[in-house]
Amino acid sequence: MNPRLLAIVLGIALAISVGINLFAATAAYTALSGQKKIERALENRGEEGRRPSARELLATLEPETRREVRRALREAGLRARPDFQAARQARAEAVEAARTEPFDRARVDALLAQSRQAELRGRQRLETDALAVLATLDPEDRQVVAAILAGRSRGGRDGERARQADPRSSSEAPRAER
Repeated sequence: MNPRLLAIVLGIALAISVGINLFAATAAYTALSGQKKIERALENRGEEGRRPSARELLATLEPETRREVRRALREAGLRARPDFQAARQARAEAVEAARTEPFDRARVDALLAQSRQAELRGRQRLETDALAVLATLDPEDRQVVAAILAGRSRGGRDGERARQADPRSSSEAPRAER
């Protein structure tokens, strides 16, 4: 092979290799920096949109106040538990009735209404008891504990199941029953 032709072929091969390497390096840099940006955005969104759990809220209280509030909320959860259990039972019966043949819409509708009513009774009981607890607190503590009325924290059903399975987390009983 002619040395001049060999030099041209090697030069073209080198140019293609450099081009491919530059493309790969640019793609890798873009992917990594984009991933970091997405992760930061998710972290920021998660922290801003997340309401602290009841446990996190109560941790800011004085120990004696925290014990009393936890005790009162635990008792409220235990009082409301039968209502939430009835709601779950009625919903399970409604699901089972919906699966059977012939489909009885009136029965399923009645069971779902029964479930909603039981859940509302339980929530009303929890909220009434929470208001009684709030009435006993000083304004600073009331401001902290009032955030519990905002509803569920993060965690979804898996977090609730974990709390139900852990008997030590009985201060979370009102949430576990929803």
